Amino acid sequence: MMKIKLALLCAILVIASPVQAQRIKDIANVQGVRSNQLIGYGLVVGLPGTGEKTRYTEQTFKTMLKNFGINLPDNFRPKIKNIAVVAVSANMPPFIKPGQTLDIAVSSLGEAKSLRGGMLLQTFLRGIDGNVYAIAQGSMVVSGFSAEGLDGSKVIQNTPTVGRIPNGAIIERTVATPFSTGDYLTFNLRRADFSTAKRLSDAINDLLGPGMARPLDAASVQVSAPRDVSQRVSFLATLENIEIEPAEESAKVIVNSRTGTIVVGQNVKLLPAAVTHGGLTVTIAEATQVSQPNPFGNGQTVVSSDSTIDVSEDDSRMFMFNPGTTLDELVRAVNLVGAAPSDVLAILEALKMAGALHGELIII
Repeated sequence: MMKIKLALLCAILVIASPVQAQRIKDIANVQGVRSNQLIGYGLVVGLPGTGEKTRYTEQTFKTMLKNFGINLPDNFRPKIKNIAVVAVSANMPPFIKPGQTLDIAVSSLGEAKSLRGGMLLQTFLRGIDGNVYAIAQGSMVVSGFSAEGLDGSKVIQNTPTVGRIPNGAIIERTVATPFSTGDYLTFNLRRADFSTAKRLSDAINDLLGPGMARPLDAASVQVSAPRDVSQRVSFLATLENIEIEPAEESAKVIVNSRTGTIVVGQNVKLLPAAVTHGGLTVTIAEATQVSQPNPFGNGQTVVSSDSTIDVSEDDSRMFMFNPGTTLDELVRAVNLVGAAPSDVLAILEALKMAGALHGELIII
């Protein structure tokens, strides 16, 4: 009974429910409508002695002062422990306009112990093309904290060297998008499938008329669209709410060898096969014995080990799969013999090698 419970807890066998209709917006993205990553390098000031003193921190500090007209000698090393150099990152969503704000993440780059209580100075956020798209600044919210005693003891909770600034960046430039140009819109499926692409194309043609949509490959469907931007928005709003039934996934068995998690798709089938399962347990116990001489003898103390090896074998059971065995029968049979996750993995691998498992076996 304990083995059956262990198999049920550690080997999660998921049976997919019948495919249901989904909106196009839930299974596909519009090509060109995407977010863009921004990154910047800046200074956090006002830290309560938890900052850092490194060469590049000093150089960044001197460069900042120079921008304000304050020139320090090259050999001068300022005593700074209330500043830290940081990387600032953000995701710029599509269609965001100048003047709108973004949430940003701030992460320490050096030896700073904590960013709690600090303020980010004005930082330029650049895109992959090197252009500045946003400017970030503000006081940070840091959930973690750290404390250190004089004896070297330390307490750290969460991550005090990473913080966020809600609405901390202001957009200064927009990103061009192909949404309002050209004669076509293209839907990209999040899961490439030829059958789903055809069903999406057919559903659009049923609504708009023949030839309006055409599948380009297993992941893309091209749709003729009006050139007027306002009409295109209404056009897309209608299309993205069309419901279709995505094609069923191919037969797969996914095994996570680290956690013992096993996911079996509903389309997995088995050919006739017989499986036997047995367990061999080897237990080795070490006992240390000490032999001492008489109090007035000339002998020496001797330490020896006494090993005990016990070998036990569980009862083996065999179960047989008939042609077209379903997932329900597979789960029931495996649990019946009380197989642990590692044993289930071995059984699945053996069935695949024997050609009795119809489905792709993926081990991660």
